[in-house]
Amino acid sequence: MLRGYYTAASGMLAQQRRQESLSNNIANAQTPGYKQDQATLKAFPELLLQRMESKDVPTSRGMNLPMQTQIGSINTGVYVQETVPDFAQGDLQETGIPTDVALINGTMPDEDGGLFFTLQNEAGEERMTRNGNFTVDGDGFLVANQGYYVLDQAGNPIQTNGMEYTVTDEGNLQFNGQEIPLGISYTANTNDLIKEGQGLYRMEDDADPAVNARAMAGVSFTVQQSYLEGSNVDSLQSMTDMMGAYRMFETNQKVLKAYDTSMEKAVNEIGRVR
Repeated sequence: MLRGYYTAASGMLAQQRRQESLSNNIANAQTPGYKQDQATLKAFPELLLQRMESKDVPTSRGMNLPMQTQIGSINTGVYVQETVPDFAQGDLQETGIPTDVALINGTMPDEDGGLFFTLQNEAGEERMTRNGNFTVDGDGFLVANQGYYVLDQAGNPIQTNGMEYTVTDEGNLQFNGQEIPLGISYTANTNDLIKEGQGLYRMEDDADPAVNARAMAGVSFTVQQSYLEGSNVDSLQSMTDMMGAYRMFETNQKVLKAYDTSMEKAVNEIGRVR
């Protein structure tokens, strides 16, 4: 009976974590470049139950042989294995702000490949993002909304000198006779990315580093100025999934309550000494 407690409790915890993930998605439905998280559920390993007993053999010595009878398997519940970002393209939103840029996926040679803008954080480390909500700081550098430098294809911060610029479809900044290509990185497997928050990603330590998207055969993309890529969260579907997770949580809660009632009767009524 105690196994039922653990199974129902694990189901409640799994649905709670799924609810938290869906709530976070809905909260970021209007965040540019946000990629929704999808919680993956996995069952705990099944256990094989066997009945252990002994049997007396009718011999002159009265031998007693141990025996095992297979009863069957039992599942011990479910848990959230991981939350995986969905890197599907979000809808384009026109802002009319010239420092805003949207990265539009073209062709990619890998099924799980992904394209990203390249940033440099305060520690000098590279980070990737799909949020093109850029601006120009007081020193004339192009920066992301976290204050991180936007890098060019050579890995250097982009200095605009405070001048107005245009962005071509190929992702090149043009101003004062100069042309600076935005740093666009490509990774063959987006599952190797670690989500850091604020729309930032980094590669796992043992993963292959992201490469120059322009130098990668079979990769194409377009950059649109004065547009932002919106979140790819489907608010209606997320609300429906939240209701489903809530119902599943309630179901497991009722099962847990039923087990608790049974245990109460076993202790207070069946086991009562008369």
